[in-house]
Amino acid sequence: MGTSRLYVVKNIRELMECMYTSGGTINFGKELQYNNTKYMFKDKDQEIINIIKEIYDLNLEVMNRVYTNRSIFFSGKRVFLSEGQLKNILAIKNGKTINLDYKGEHYKDITVSLGNMPTSFYMFMKGDNLNIDMNGEISQAICENTGLYYLNNTLYLLSEKEKSDFIPLHRAFTKSKNNTISFKKSSINDVANFLIPKLKSISPIVIKDESVKELIKEEPLVTEFYLDKDKDRVTCDVKFNYGEESFYYNLENESKNIKEENQQLLNEKEVGVSEDIVIRDLVKERKTIEKLYGLGFKNIDKSFYIEDEDELVEFLTYGVEELAEVGEVYYSDSFKEIKILTPKSFNSSIRLNDSDLLEFNFNIEGISKEELKATLTSIKQKKKYYKLKNGSIIPLQGSEFKDIYSVIDNFDISISKLASGSVEIPKYASLYIDEKINKGALNFVTRNKGFKNLIDNIKDVKSNEYRVPEEQGEVLRTYQEIGFKWFKTLSQCGFGGILGDEMGLGKTLQAITFINSEKQEGNLKNKALIVCPTSLVYNWVMEFEKFSKDLRIVAVSGNKAEREILIENIEEYDVIITSYALIRRDFEYYEKMKFDICIIDEAQYIKNPTSLNAESVKSIQAKSKFAMTGTPIENSLTELWSIFDFIMPGYLKTHGKFNKNFELPIVKEKDDKALEELLKLIKPFILRRFKRDVALELPPKIEHKIVVDMTSEQKKLYYSYVDAYKDEMEQEIKEKGFNKSRMKILSLITRLRQICCDPASFIENYKGDSGKYHALYDILEEALENNHKVLLFSQFTTILGSIREKLNKKGINTMYLDGSVPSKDRMNLVKEFNEGEPSVFLISLKAGGTGLNLTSADMVIHFDPWWNPAVEEQAEDRAHRIGQKNTVEVIKLIAKGTIEEKIYNIQEKKKEIIDKVIDGEEHTELTLSSMNEKELEELFS
Repeated sequence: MGTSRLYVVKNIRELMECMYTSGGTINFGKELQYNNTKYMFKDKDQEIINIIKEIYDLNLEVMNRVYTNRSIFFSGKRVFLSEGQLKNILAIKNGKTINLDYKGEHYKDITVSLGNMPTSFYMFMKGDNLNIDMNGEISQAICENTGLYYLNNTLYLLSEKEKSDFIPLHRAFTKSKNNTISFKKSSINDVANFLIPKLKSISPIVIKDESVKELIKEEPLVTEFYLDKDKDRVTCDVKFNYGEESFYYNLENESKNIKEENQQLLNEKEVGVSEDIVIRDLVKERKTIEKLYGLGFKNIDKSFYIEDEDELVEFLTYGVEELAEVGEVYYSDSFKEIKILTPKSFNSSIRLNDSDLLEFNFNIEGISKEELKATLTSIKQKKKYYKLKNGSIIPLQGSEFKDIYSVIDNFDISISKLASGSVEIPKYASLYIDEKINKGALNFVTRNKGFKNLIDNIKDVKSNEYRVPEEQGEVLRTYQEIGFKWFKTLSQCGFGGILGDEMGLGKTLQAITFINSEKQEGNLKNKALIVCPTSLVYNWVMEFEKFSKDLRIVAVSGNKAEREILIENIEEYDVIITSYALIRRDFEYYEKMKFDICIIDEAQYIKNPTSLNAESVKSIQAKSKFAMTGTPIENSLTELWSIFDFIMPGYLKTHGKFNKNFELPIVKEKDDKALEELLKLIKPFILRRFKRDVALELPPKIEHKIVVDMTSEQKKLYYSYVDAYKDEMEQEIKEKGFNKSRMKILSLITRLRQICCDPASFIENYKGDSGKYHALYDILEEALENNHKVLLFSQFTTILGSIREKLNKKGINTMYLDGSVPSKDRMNLVKEFNEGEPSVFLISLKAGGTGLNLTSADMVIHFDPWWNPAVEEQAEDRAHRIGQKNTVEVIKLIAKGTIEEKIYNIQEKKKEIIDKVIDGEEHTELTLSSMNEKELEELFS
C-alpha cells in the first residue's frame, strides 16, 4: 500500500488494529506514516479491506472465547481466507493482475477473469462411437469447489451455474486420453439431451462434423396444448415438437428420469418414428410442466386435469392466456362450450336526466334480472366468481366488478333496483363515476351529452364565463377569480364545496364576490346566510361594507330582544351574518327559513358531528352550502366527514359507514386503497391553494424554535412535580382505568406546561424567575430596536397578563386581546395596532387565531407550544397574509428537557394530517385524545 510508491504490509493484523481499534500511526517508510484519519483507500480496495475487517472481527471473537493472544486467521503479512472470502476478493479484482501461491505453486502476474474459459468442442463419429474433443489445452483446477481454474496465465472464477456444468466435464476430459471423450451409439440419445446443452452453456463454439449433423437433429421447441372438457373437469395434453419430431409428456417416464443429473426429463418418444436423434430443450420442457402445475393442474399418465371449481374458474379466466404465452393452444368443441363472461358482455350507461339526477344502469348480455341480482350480491359477498344456470362463469375479482361495486357501495345503490333497470342517484356522484370511467375499469360505461357537459363545467372552472361584479373586478387576484368561478360552478351544478385556501389568501373576498354575483343575476331571492365565530361577525360586516356596498347586510347579534327585532325585519336584507353561538339560541327562527346560500366560516367549529354547533348548522335549509376553513382537518378524518355532512349530506354516507370504510382503514391499518378511494370522492369538492403557489408577491415566513433553559428554581420545581404527577397518574389509572383518567391526566399535563412558562401562574408563593421571560426580553429588545412589530401568542391568559405587567414595567407598551374582549372592540384594537403604537400585541391563542388582519406585524412569538400545529399556523397567518410587505419571522420558545419538547415533536408528526390527506397523500392521526396509555406516560418521562 502507498501513495507515490508501494510498501509491503508486513503485519495485516496490526493494520486492522490501527484502522479500527487502537488508532495511532504505522511507519511504513519515509513517504508513508499511515494513520486512519489522514489516508483513505480507493473504493475497490476498500471493498477488500471490508472483507479483511470481517475476518479481523471474527479473529477477535474467537481469541476472546478461547482466552488466547495467539491470532487464528492472521500470520504476519498473511491472512487465511475461507473459500467464500477468496471468491469475493477475486470478484473485486476482476480484470486485474495478482500473484497467487497455491499448494506450493507460484503464479505471478496472472489476470483474474469472471466467467467461462475460451473453450471450444468438436464432435465427430468414429465407427459406432460418438467422440467429443476439447480443443486446446485443458485448464488446471486450482480450487474446484470454489470454481477456480488456471489457463494461459489467467485465473478463471466460475459462477455456481457454470461450475455445476463444467466440473463433471473437466474431470472427464482430465482423465481422458488426447482430450477426447467417447460414447457408444446406444448412449447418443442421452448425449444429445444432456451433454450437448451443457457443452453449449460452457462454450458457444460446438462444432459437429457432417456425420454428427445427419445423426443428431437440432430444431427449436414448439409446445402445443390440447384443452378438452370431460364432465366436470378440464383436461390438457401437452406435446413438445422439434421439427417433424413430437413428444408427449408422460408421467411414467418422468418418474424414471427425475433422478437423472440436474433432474431433467427424458420422455419416451411416442409420436413419429425415426432413426434420427433430436436435441431436446429439457429445461424448457420442465418449466412448461411446472407452469401447468402452477395453474392448478394435476396429472394422470400423459394427461393433465383440473376439477376443483375455484381453480377451474381461475384457469379459464386467466390461465388460458398464460398458456398461450408459452405455446400454441387448441380447444375441443366441448371445451368451447364453457363460457367465461368478460367485460365485453357488459352494458352500462350513465346519464343526466330531466330531473337533474344521474340515471345509472348496468346489465350483462344474455343473463336474467334474477341472475344479475345474484351476481351483484356475490360481489358484495366477496366471492371469486358466479356460476350461471347454463354453466357459464362470471369471474368477479376483476377491476371492472370492483369499480362497479364501489359505485354501488359509495352511493347506497339498491342492488335489486339496479338489477331491475335504471337507478337514480344524486348528481354529486358524477365526478367519482367519471374518474372510474376515465382512469378505472369502467370504460364500457357510456355517457350522455348532459353528463359530459356537467363534468366539463366542473373540471374546467377557469374557462367558465362568469362575469365578475364591477365592485370586485379591480381587487380580485387571478387565483381569487378562479375561486369565485369555483363557487359559481358548484352552485350552478347543485353541489356544495369546501374553500380550503391557506389562511391569509382572502377566502372572505371570494365568498363576497360570489354572493354579490348571485344577487346581480337575480339568484338571491331567499337571501344568503353567513355563520361564523362570534369574533368574526363584525369582521364580515366590515368586509362587506368595504367590497360590496350595494348588498344589504345585517349582523344578528346583541341580546335576545335585539335579535328578535332584527329577525322580524330580516326580509329587508340580502345577507344575514350570525355566529355559531347565536344560531344555536335562535334556531327556532332559522329552521323555518329557506336560503339560497349558506356559508359557514371557520368550518372547524362543526368538526364534532354531535355538537350543538354541527346539529344547528346542518339543519339549515339552503340551495347551496359552502364551508370555508384553512384547516379542513385538525385532528381526525371525522372532522372532514362532518363538514361534508353539512355541504352535501349523505355524500360520504353515515358517520358509522365512513368510519368503517375510510377512517379506521386509513388511520389504523394504513390502507392506501381506502385512502385513494376517499381522495377520489372528496377532491372534486375541495379547492385548496397555498401562498407559496398563488401569492408569489407574499414575502416568506421563516420559522425557528429557541430552546430555553429553565432557571434552577424552575427545574427543581418541574422535576419534583413530574415525579409526583407520575405517581398520581398511575394511581388514578389503577383506580378508574385509563379512559376515565384522561381528564385528570390532561390537567396534570397543563400544570407541567404552566411551570415551563411561569410557575407563578398557579403557585402563589413562587418567588423565582422564568427562563422564558429572560429569552423573551432579549428577543423583544432586539426586535423593537429594529422597528419590528410583534404578535405574542399564549394558551394561558394568566401568563399573558403577567407578561403584560412585566413589559409595562420595562417601559414596553402592549395591546391585549383575549376571549373576554367583545367582537366590536376587537376590530378597533386591530385598527389601532395596524395604524401605530404599540409595537407588541399580546393575544390568547384561541381568541386571536382567526379573523384578525394584523399585517403591520412581522414577527410572531409562540410563548408556549400547543398540541395542534394548525392552530398555531392560523395564529401566525394573522400577520402572514395578503397585504404583508415584510418577511414574517415565527419564533417558538421551547423549555429544554421538558414536556414542551415532546409536544413540539408531536406537532411535527401532526403536520402530515392536512398536508397529506387534504393534499392527496397519506394520513396519520396523532392527538392528545387519541394517545394510548404508554404514549401519555412518555410525556412524563
